[in-house]
Amino acid sequence: MRNFELETFFSKWEFAARYHMTASDFESMSIAELLALASDEDREAFDSLRLSYTETYGNPALRTEIAGTYDTANADDILCFAGAEEGIYVAMKVLLEPGDHVITVVPNYQAAETLPLAICEVTGVPLDPDDNWSLDIDAVRAAIRPNTKLISINFPNNPTGAVLSRDRFDALIDLCREHGIWLFSDEVYRLVERSEDIRLPQVADVYERGLSLNVMSKAYGLPGLRIGWIAAKDRDLLRQMECYKHYLSICNSAPSEHLSLIALRARDVILEKNRRLAKDNADKLTAFFSEFPELFDWQRPDGGCVGFPKYIGPGSTDDFCEDLVEKSGVLLLPPKIYKSDLLPVTWNRFRVGFGRANIDEGLAAWRAYLKSNQIN
Repeated sequence: MRNFELETFFSKWEFAARYHMTASDFESMSIAELLALASDEDREAFDSLRLSYTETYGNPALRTEIAGTYDTANADDILCFAGAEEGIYVAMKVLLEPGDHVITVVPNYQAAETLPLAICEVTGVPLDPDDNWSLDIDAVRAAIRPNTKLISINFPNNPTGAVLSRDRFDALIDLCREHGIWLFSDEVYRLVERSEDIRLPQVADVYERGLSLNVMSKAYGLPGLRIGWIAAKDRDLLRQMECYKHYLSICNSAPSEHLSLIALRARDVILEKNRRLAKDNADKLTAFFSEFPELFDWQRPDGGCVGFPKYIGPGSTDDFCEDLVEKSGVLLLPPKIYKSDLLPVTWNRFRVGFGRANIDEGLAAWRAYLKSNQIN
């Protein structure tokens, strides 16, 4: 597999740049702040928690709480992982073998194409920037082969923030059911859409061969917990993935599982705070980009806390992002991070994040850079 471009880039810049303006998670909180949201019983349980192994499937109470975020799931439909990345890795390793074929949307989280490419053939289907980054279901249908095993989607999408329309989502489910194809759905930004009206169902709730991926990192803003999960109705598949997990993390951190349980029990408070932050920060980005219409083309995202604006100024977008971080400390994700092994993408776009609380400082530094360098 090729290097994970995003993580390689972040290894250099994530903690060195002064203004992390491309973060893909929401503003986090301290353990003390999270415990303040807990019941007395849950706080006492955390204080007395023994630092021993946990169940490979995940703490039963945590899995029950996770199941409560779905319409039709129970604890036996949930398998926990050390973050979302482990879930993606295990699912691809268990479901796929040489001779299979996968279809994935582009752009996407890199692992969605890199991991299956290390196993079998993969076809990319592009999201259309001229159609609000939507997915052409006819293009997906045309890409299906007799050996197509799995389709991978990601909505709200990273990096575009797009949410698939409900009619196309339903058509995709019908298409997968018609051909008996697994549908892997990265749903880590679900519940922080700009409007509840556009929120999609979770795939595991509506399709018998659906896998729903989620994590505490994104919508909940708690990436340091490193707790993710997959929900699926196929219990045999979950058992196979559990066996594969034995060779990886084996089990999750007991403190992280208990803190995740507390966070999920307080999810209404946490999610409402993050929705307000996303709205306020998206408003600020919209106002910022309107100051420089000759440099940026901004499309407000439907959900999540990242967007994918176009740079239309002089020079390349990669060079612009590199110069910006070196001279002003403002970190964006350049388009070279979103190159694809599947499609000849030529986006002159960068990823910007708007889930953090200090966006004003970053925007001020960005604005000062643009004016001092007289970019036009």
